[in-house]
Amino acid sequence: MRRGSAMLIAVQALGGSAVTGAARPALPQSPAQERQSAFRSEFIFETAPFASAHASTIAETREGLVAAWFAGTREGAADVDIWLSRHVQGAWTRPIDVAIGLQSSGERYPCWNPVLFEAPDQTLMLFYRVGAGPQSWWGMVQTSRDDGRTWTSARRLPDGILGPIKNKPVLLPDGAVIAPSSTESPESPSHWRVHFERMSDGGVTWTAAFPPAPADGTEIDAIQPSILVHPGGRLQALGRTRAQRVFETWSDDAGRTWTPLALTALPNPNSGIDAVTLRDGRYLVVYNHTTRGRSPLNVSVSNDGKTWEAALVLEDASGEYSYPAVIQSSDGLVHVTYTWQRRRIKHVVIDPMRLKSYPMPDGRWPQAVR
Repeated sequence: MRRGSAMLIAVQALGGSAVTGAARPALPQSPAQERQSAFRSEFIFETAPFASAHASTIAETREGLVAAWFAGTREGAADVDIWLSRHVQGAWTRPIDVAIGLQSSGERYPCWNPVLFEAPDQTLMLFYRVGAGPQSWWGMVQTSRDDGRTWTSARRLPDGILGPIKNKPVLLPDGAVIAPSSTESPESPSHWRVHFERMSDGGVTWTAAFPPAPADGTEIDAIQPSILVHPGGRLQALGRTRAQRVFETWSDDAGRTWTPLALTALPNPNSGIDAVTLRDGRYLVVYNHTTRGRSPLNVSVSNDGKTWEAALVLEDASGEYSYPAVIQSSDGLVHVTYTWQRRRIKHVVIDPMRLKSYPMPDGRWPQAVR
């Protein structure tokens, strides 16, 4: 059993103490009590040798959870590296620096947007970008055979391949891996375009697929997709836009072709989101339910990926709570990491069986979920 299952005890404890003797009927819970019983949270680190942290990622290995993020003086500074922590015996280890943008010429570039992914052979892969910014960065990858303790030297991905740009890849039944990706052009304003990279042979062979433009020629500036898997192998991707709403695109052929991008009812303040397909058949998305700013940070669920219902508010204070990453671990719990005020990375554990969702007429967040 993977060690992530130990967190189930902590989540169950939030629901109340055990009842001995004759069973007593459960008292109705208020929405606030339901919220408290559904999740718990913690910081991955309290203090660290860097001032700013952002863009976390999380994965589960044989030995437990692993999280990574980029950190340094500030986003885009040359001292921004990829840092990593492992969840061992109920606690997160001290963050360590695992990737640096130092070039053979001696020039140092910032690192960006790490993405962790455990391959079918249990190799843990760490994808990230290096470069002055999104318009000129390139993709890198390094691997670990011991669940994130030690890492190989980094290697550059093939030209034209960036790897998963923010969110985790998905493994398909045929063994191929689909990495959700995107590009930002050098002109100003930059043109954003979503694409999907299909990886086989353990990362030796890559191909890319681009959704076509809409029939009316009006393209949606969009980046950082997240992939959901539907029955029959149909894929859906959701992601960030400049249009104040989350986009979607669909594939019926295992990610080889995609539909033109369309806008959903979910709001988006030009900030990253992430989503996951739950094993009970539902879909869960973590995002900022607003068109301005990066608070609140919310969780919604859906039975079909089209109609979304409000489930949780993870943060609603002023400030920035952004760039979530989400997985479901082998014990059934959902794990979310996200940027907390650009200073720390927060980890939330959600019991999806305790989630109660509420309709969102016209995309409005219901007052009952606070």
